[in-house]
Amino acid sequence: MTDNTYIDSSVQKVSIPGFSGCIKHTLALTQLLHEAKINHKKLTVVWLDLANAYGSIPHQLIQEALKHYHVPEQTRSLIRSYYSNIHLRCSCENYTTSWISLEKGIVTGCFISVILFVMGMNLILKAA
Repeated sequence: MTDNTYIDSSVQKVSIPGFSGCIKHTLALTQLLHEAKINHKKLTVVWLDLANAYGSIPHQLIQEALKHYHVPEQTRSLIRSYYSNIHLRCSCENYTTSWISLEKGIVTGCFISVILFVMGMNLILKAA
């Protein structure tokens, strides 16, 4: 997608080779977790996403972006299946919710999710 200029790297820089972004942050965190584990050290990690960007991207926007960027139907179908089967539930001390289908948001830590996020946000940025 960068070779055919479908992604405008002057606007959106996440997960594009040669630019800083979430992938490098994830790799750095992965390394820290690995080092803490092998050295038997404690490590506290706090995730803070004030705007909840990853959690706000609708799955339908992902599908539109996949079409827009000419991703083959077989791949779009696989990604659609992956996202249509994500369910979650919340638990606290005395209560657990029923399973809830995730209809928007992407999976933090999943490599393809970062690419899908870039694709969706790039569509929004171009439209703006």
